Amino acid sequence: MISLIKPPRLKKGDKVATVSLSWGGAGDSNLRWRYDLGKKRLQEEFGLEVVEMPHTLKGSDYLYKHPEKRAEDLMNAFSDKSIKGIFTCIGGYESIRLLPYIDFNVIRNNPKIFLGYSDTTITHFMCIRAGVSSFYGASILAEFAENIGIFSYTKDWIKRVLFDNSIIGAVTAADMWTGERIEWLESNKEIAKKMYKNQGFQFLQGSGKVQGRLIGGCMEVMEMMKGTSLWPEEEVFKDAILFFETSEDMPEPTYVEYWLRNYGAQGILQNAKAILWGKPYQEKYYDEYKQAIKKVLVDELGLSDLPVVYNMTFGHNEPMMCLPYGALAEVDCEKQTVSILESGVV
Repeated sequence: MISLIKPPRLKKGDKVATVSLSWGGAGDSNLRWRYDLGKKRLQEEFGLEVVEMPHTLKGSDYLYKHPEKRAEDLMNAFSDKSIKGIFTCIGGYESIRLLPYIDFNVIRNNPKIFLGYSDTTITHFMCIRAGVSSFYGASILAEFAENIGIFSYTKDWIKRVLFDNSIIGAVTAADMWTGERIEWLESNKEIAKKMYKNQGFQFLQGSGKVQGRLIGGCMEVMEMMKGTSLWPEEEVFKDAILFFETSEDMPEPTYVEYWLRNYGAQGILQNAKAILWGKPYQEKYYDEYKQAIKKVLVDELGLSDLPVVYNMTFGHNEPMMCLPYGALAEVDCEKQTVSILESGVV
């Protein structure tokens, strides 16, 4: 994979901007309390100065009708020298509509931390096209405004990846996990989610030790960019460690087969060093996804030696790690370890 420019690390007192690049619920009257809670925690627990871009809180109806305004916020957040990081409010389902309004030179000339997941996969690939690393991780409305408090695992990963320019090192699974959905009502904010014992990472196949640079995201969202100018050239995927996860839509295993089969047809899987797979939402299709992976990789493509690490702690369940795009990672199948061999920031 081609190398990406690392952005400067965050420090206490830094100004960060919040953006609504897809669903605009942060600005809806019934959810503003949750945005304010996430913002407060960023200020109090991370020491950041948090500002909104002009359209961040315009609401879901306005922002759906105006993708150009969402893109304008993103471009202005990157070009503003006083802003050191950009945090997404939430994902959604149609941020691909921003593509006609993006100036990739603005991103390339202003590398800074950009954080989000799910539909934000689109913007991460915009950063890749611009040659800049970004970070697959927490959002304002979900993780930073989590009921009771931010999960310590999530918080530790944010500090470790975004605020520290030392080598990230060992990637370990969260001890506990939850996929419980509690309606976002202010009256529910003190209700703790039910937690479950995590099984840890599962090494489904592969041998030896491999290294590669991280690239991936939410599989359903990646489907939306195929055939567009955002879809990377073959060299970007070459020798990469791919990371995949599925959303709260919980797609049927057949779709996972379809998508993997396409990656095989493009030669992406054959040229990859390993695959990291996030825990399926609420563990639905937990075993069925494993069967789909094996069917395509082994039975159809003969890739029985390609390392696959399953049930990883990133994506739509809680808590979650923070993955830096383009960082060099290592999978050791003998020791059954995953590591990130460099920092995510400078």
